[in-house]
Formats: sequence, structure tokens, C-alpha cells
Amino acid sequence: KITLLHPKMCFIYEFFGLINAQDYQITFTGSGQSTSVESVYVENLTQGTEITLAGSDVLHLVGTVGVSSQIYMDKKLNIYPNPIKESCKIQFYSEKPDNVKIEVFDLNGKIIENYSCNISSGMNIFEMSGFSKGIYTLSVSTSEWRKSSSFISVNDIIGKNHVFKNVSSNTLEPKNNMALKSTKNLVQMQYNNGDILLLKGVSGDYARILTIVPSQTQSVDFEFVECTDLGGNNYAVVTIGAQTWMAENLKYLPSVVGPNTGSETTPYYYVYDYNGTDVTAAKATENYATYGVLYNWPAAMHGSASSSANPSGVQGICPDGWHLPSDAEWTQLTDYLGGESVAGGKLKETGTTHWNSPNTGATNEIGFTTLPGGIREYSDHYFIGDEGYWWSATEYDIDLVWFRELNYYTSDVSRGISYKDYGLSVRCIKD
Repeated sequence: KITLLHPKMCFIYEFFGLINAQDYQITFTGSGQSTSVESVYVENLTQGTEITLAGSDVLHLVGTVGVSSQIYMDKKLNIYPNPIKESCKIQFYSEKPDNVKIEVFDLNGKIIENYSCNISSGMNIFEMSGFSKGIYTLSVSTSEWRKSSSFISVNDIIGKNHVFKNVSSNTLEPKNNMALKSTKNLVQMQYNNGDILLLKGVSGDYARILTIVPSQTQSVDFEFVECTDLGGNNYAVVTIGAQTWMAENLKYLPSVVGPNTGSETTPYYYVYDYNGTDVTAAKATENYATYGVLYNWPAAMHGSASSSANPSGVQGICPDGWHLPSDAEWTQLTDYLGGESVAGGKLKETGTTHWNSPNTGATNEIGFTTLPGGIREYSDHYFIGDEGYWWSATEYDIDLVWFRELNYYTSDVSRGISYKDYGLSVRCIKD
């Protein structure tokens, strides 16, 4: 007996076959300064989705996520109150009894706490406390799903005193805390061929960013590079063409002043919207955590003379083994990305979490992740959310210096000149 399918049915079958064709598994290794991978943050830049997984996990990219898994991923993860002062509640729904793993990552993607216990079906509630002041990512996962969310702690405690307590009405016996890499999980993520994935691998103090467009099962290696500033802050790094850059703004803050203090010869350091001289208080602000520090040019250069060379040879305020990019090095970057008219979109963080709408052309397809940290000029701070500005090591003349600027309304990178007393962000480049 031969059954003939209706042409439309054949089309539907073929269509779904194409959707399900993506079935790639991505594993992770480390090299350079560390051969282990502690955690991996994955962002699908094309779809705007994200997950965080253990470095020992396998990222399973599929064209369609299973119906059951999709239901689980759509369940809302609630953290309340947020920001938290002393403690907060974590609330989520599970379709069945399971084991849950709760992990907390700091702003650099480093795991600072993980906890595991058995849960019942239905609504589950945990109480979490003991986190010092800062911004964190919480990841909750079971055998069926994984969900992440951010929280802010305004707790003044110092040191680690993290406590998790299951306060659900029906609880099962907790297990002992589990080491992160004790099991190898297959973590599913929806993926269409051609999607751009940003991967941030973390190992201790090291962090490396890569962007890939997977077309097959593969292993991804994170080459970890030392990038630690004079204050002990560690930075994620990204390689673009022949250059390796910091993938976030410099945060070194030896002192701080309000925006009404400025000089073309004396080094000054600023944190957007902070008007004081207390370094600890300035570092506790969300603007410092997100956007880093604004430097006048004397502070950025740290006593060095102007350079137009490529590489500049000017360490300035950058970490050992790194330097402040010259105007020529910025031009090399934008030329590699197709020119100033399109490079801005490729450099900007996607979405409107930090950039104001419409954040035109933003793809972040090379993982540079620029943010609109604004500027200090004319005795005040301006343009946070709208624009970001970055110093070069190259003078235009005795009073002015070349800089680069990105904004929310175009895909351009603007090359301009600034007075030396202005406060701009700094990105460093590896020697």
C-alpha cells in the first residue's frame, strides 16, 4: 500500500525537518593562563537570549527546544525584594520533584556560591542571605531547565556569609552542597543556523570573550590572558583581528573627585554622578560597577608622552603588559570592522538595558561590548545612556587629544578631539 501525502503536508514536514536540523554540541576547554573553565556565559546575540552554564557542561544547540523544556524555561524566576538589604526570597515553579542547583556569579562571571537540594513539584521558595554589596547573577537549574536573573545587594556586610534555606511548604531532604563540576550536564539552547553566539569563559580571575556562528558540533577553547590593573581589578579580554582588547572599561580608581574639579595637567578620576572624594563610596555605586571610571588625559597617560605609533608603547594607566591605544590603533580596529560608518554597531552592546533606544545597528558581533558611560566636561557629567567616549594616546596639538565616540542613534564610530581636562573612558590593548 502506498500513501501519497498532500503537497502542503510534504512542505510542512520538510519545513519542520529543517527547523530540527540544528543539533550541535559545544564543549569548552581552557588554555594560556588556565586550562580549566569554571563557567560559561552564553548570549545569542541574534535572538537576545542568554544562559550561564558550568564549564564542564555541554551546550546543546537545537532548532526547536522540546515542548516540555520550553514550558519550564517560560516559568518565571522571581527574586524579591530586589535590591536586597539582608535577605530575599527566590521563587520558581517545578512540574515534578527534582534536584535543583542554585549558583551565584559575581559581575565578572566568577562563581562565588553554589547550593543543591531536592525540591517538590509546584511552587518552590528559598531564602537567600549573606551577600555583600554588589551586583550578582543568580542561576537556578534542574534536570529539565535553567533560568538566570540578576540581583543587587546593598548589604554593608564584609566577607562571605552566604546562606540558602528552603522555605517551601513542602520540602524534601537537602543534599550536601555539590561541587560545580561534579556532573556533566547537557544544557539546551534554541539556535537557528547563522545566529551569532557570544561566549564568556571564566576561570578564577581570568575571563575571555569569543563570538562564534556554529555550523557543527565543536570544541571551543578559551585562551586566558592576564589582565589585572594596579588596583587588583581583573578584566575580560577579546581578540579582534590582530589586536587583543579589554572587553570592558577600566575601573582603576586610586582617588576620586566630583565633576566640578578639573585640570589639563593634574590627574583626576571621576565616577559618573558621584560628587565626592570617598573612593569606597564611589566604588559602591552602580555606575562604577557598570561603566567603570572616567579619566582626564593626564590620569589616563600616567605621566607618559603622546604617541602616534602603532602600537603606541604608552602603558599609561593600563595593566602591566597592556597599553593605551594610539589614534592609529583605533583606526586599525574600525578599518578591520568595515570602516567608521558601520563599526559602531559591531562594537556596541545589544539591546536597551544600558544604551537608550533605538541603539541603532547594535550587534556586538565581535564581543567588544561598549557601553554608554558618558563624559565629564564643563564641570558636570553628561550623556550616560546616550554616548560613550574613549581616549587615545595621541595628541592633536598641545591642547587637544584624539578620541573615539559611539552613540545610541547611529552605527558610526566618530573620531574627534577633546580637551585634556575632560573625563573619558579607557580601553586598553595588549602589548
